[in-house]
Amino acid sequence: MSTLRLVLGDQLNAQLSALHDYAEGDVVLIAEVMEEATYAPHHPKKIAFVFAAMRHFAAECEARGLTVRYVPLDAAENSGSIEGEVRRALSATQAKAVVCTAPGEWRLHQTMQQCGTRLGVPVEIREDTRFLCSLTSFNHWADGRKQLRMELFYRQMRLEHGILIEPDGTPTGGQWNYDKENRKPPLNGMRSPTRLRHPRSSITREVLSLVEERFASHFGNLHPFYFAVTREEALAEAQHFMEELLPKFGDFQDAMVQGEAYLYHSLLAAYLNAGLLLPLELCRMAESAYRHGKAPLNAAEGFIRQILGWREYVRGVYWRFMPDYEQMNHFGARRALPAFYWGAKTNMACVSEAVKHTQMHAYSHHIQRLMVTGNFALLAGIDPHEVHQWYLAVYADAYGWVEVPNTIGMALHADGGIMASKPYAASGKYIHRMSNFCKSCRFDPEVTVGENACPFNALYWDFLARHETLLRNNQRMLYVYATWEKFGAAKQNAIRAQAEDVLRQLDDGVL
Repeated sequence: MSTLRLVLGDQLNAQLSALHDYAEGDVVLIAEVMEEATYAPHHPKKIAFVFAAMRHFAAECEARGLTVRYVPLDAAENSGSIEGEVRRALSATQAKAVVCTAPGEWRLHQTMQQCGTRLGVPVEIREDTRFLCSLTSFNHWADGRKQLRMELFYRQMRLEHGILIEPDGTPTGGQWNYDKENRKPPLNGMRSPTRLRHPRSSITREVLSLVEERFASHFGNLHPFYFAVTREEALAEAQHFMEELLPKFGDFQDAMVQGEAYLYHSLLAAYLNAGLLLPLELCRMAESAYRHGKAPLNAAEGFIRQILGWREYVRGVYWRFMPDYEQMNHFGARRALPAFYWGAKTNMACVSEAVKHTQMHAYSHHIQRLMVTGNFALLAGIDPHEVHQWYLAVYADAYGWVEVPNTIGMALHADGGIMASKPYAASGKYIHRMSNFCKSCRFDPEVTVGENACPFNALYWDFLARHETLLRNNQRMLYVYATWEKFGAAKQNAIRAQAEDVLRQLDDGVL
């Protein structure tokens, strides 16, 4: 009896659980479908990356002797959906069962759970063993806890996998977390080091032509396109990062520089989330770089924390609280997403810069996402679901399991504190300290009221005033509310009037 083995576009790894017991006569199904390319208006670079990586992975599977049924997007009989392609493949191959690895998004997981009844064959959904913490293990850790703090989860993961742990069980260097050493502002004249550029294969060129033809209306620039699209190329990216970039990544991972989307960031998330790289191998590489004296501890630990801690943690949060999590709106934010998130003009240099990076590269590093575009959306009261849909669409590394918690929980605090103990709200002074964006901006980050006042400043205090009932008793917010009280009524009224004017300009499209 043959089995149909479904591989999705973010599951491109030979160790995938759906392929573990592949036997002669089985068929591997990989399909490009319009439903997955358009359920959000994905960035053309993201679509091209995923499709090119899928086609290369299919070729690698065939080279290993697997039988592959590959369905290009422009195939005449393409049904346009994953379920439709599974149905067509079952009819063509006469397979009697379907095996897949659990999808990373709730909607697709629901589809696969219901497929068995609709298709009339058993459908086995296997655990995604590419992750280092099973969902069962995460829920066991989370059960009974009043607060699901990532730091505690991260420490447990370090111990379980023996990463940066000494023989006596203590953390290497004596501390678990070196985040305080990872917040240096940019140096004058700082530029991104030269990055790898991968030649385009004939497969990639065909995909680029397809995407250019079919998705020209989507936000984002398709060219230039230099993504790695094979595991070999992704491993070269990882090695290049460890040798050339990791040494300075720790110090400057929060820095932002005009015209520099990357700085010392790894650019590995897209490859990791699509399956071309695996989390433990990256953690081991970073640990090895530290132990061989090629990178400082704050850099290696900071990189490992993002993968072994944060990445595994947000996945656990996603599956523990979905499907309700995606619709959470703790502050009742209802304002529509401004047009400048899609490239319209704005006078705010920091927002313009972050969106420009996004448009050009399908990438913007985590501080720009959190403290610029995310922070503005939080302060201005933009609808969390619209913000979530934007992040999902525009970044090459975005999939539901990682993007929803990072947006709903981390950036917007719309989950009411499930992930973060306080909102990541900040005034323009933070952006001024961590970037050079303000030098070219018409607004002054040191001014709160007046024509040239930075919009972030009044919005920050207005956000705190609007939501005082929800935030006042938060122990981590006591200092800022004490400062707000010291302003006195006249200054408070002036700030709130300024914020009202900012929001009016926002709604009128002239901010």
